[in-house]
Amino acid sequence: MKFTRRQTIERQLARSLLGLPKPLLRWLGGKPVVRDGLTLDPQLQLLLKLQHLSGKKLVRSQTPVARMRANLDIESNIFTPKPDALETVREVLLEGPAGAIAARLYRPHGLENASPALVFFHGGGFVLGSLDSHDAPCRWLALNAGCVVISVDYRLAPEHRFPAGIEDAIAAFRDVTKRAAEFGIDAAHIAVGGDSAGGNLATVIAQQVRGEALTPCFQLLFYPTTDATLSSASINTFASGFLLERASMEYFVNTYLPPAQDRQDPRCSPLFGELKGLPPALVITAGFDPLRDEGEAYAAQMKAAGVRVEVRRYDSLIHGFINMIGGVDTAALAMHDAAAALRAAFAH
Repeated sequence: MKFTRRQTIERQLARSLLGLPKPLLRWLGGKPVVRDGLTLDPQLQLLLKLQHLSGKKLVRSQTPVARMRANLDIESNIFTPKPDALETVREVLLEGPAGAIAARLYRPHGLENASPALVFFHGGGFVLGSLDSHDAPCRWLALNAGCVVISVDYRLAPEHRFPAGIEDAIAAFRDVTKRAAEFGIDAAHIAVGGDSAGGNLATVIAQQVRGEALTPCFQLLFYPTTDATLSSASINTFASGFLLERASMEYFVNTYLPPAQDRQDPRCSPLFGELKGLPPALVITAGFDPLRDEGEAYAAQMKAAGVRVEVRRYDSLIHGFINMIGGVDTAALAMHDAAAALRAAFAH
């Protein structure tokens, strides 16, 4: 990711501030933020304070979508770690219902042929996000989970509204399994995963391809959105001030879904789908995330349906933390845990 000189200076300053000793972080951040019995991470508290002072927001409905996308690509890379050295990072094309789907393949050093793989879908509310916004987490997961990662650049709204994104996601997964030998991966050990909207796509793939010859072996879900009705309590508890806000969620849903679309359709709200027979899953949530409750509700319903599920909440974190592992200590810990779970899943 290339930064302007100003962006480079701002990035260095922000990273330096988050690296200060915790007592100083707490002093700069102010009185600890406590909500719903949880205490916000001091590094994130300072980060959110700086964001508030700068006037930056994830979504401003009057801002052109192209500008919001460019801004997210920049913001997502402020607290990423130094790029990991991998054997291969290359662009690939996958077969899709409306033409070729761009994707990026990451392969760490030392993998044997027919290695396990993760098909990853980026977040961004089905409107924002790109291969570049989530390049660092994909590199990190490939290295630390010891697997190939294929990141998929599915179609976004408003240019391509529902169900274009999920149609791309399903087609991409099927094409990866079909071309497993070409990609040097094991078709029987392909997981799906993603964060936020990407987590939604991963869950829907698992539901929609159930019963086919090749299905995901595991679901790695970072704070997934599972309920387009926006009815979970945490959406109101954390409605503003924690990066993702209720207003942003309403904008995303209204941009992604056509006006007459049933918001309980399992293809956009997997919480309302049939959950029996799904692959094992790790659902990771953040304590200060509006999506927290619906992610945990989805985990609970999968478990009730007999699916092997582990849910891990990181109480002090906010939405989007997988893009902060180079600056926020607890975010890095959560990603280490996710990589370990993925390695364990591939070992079965």
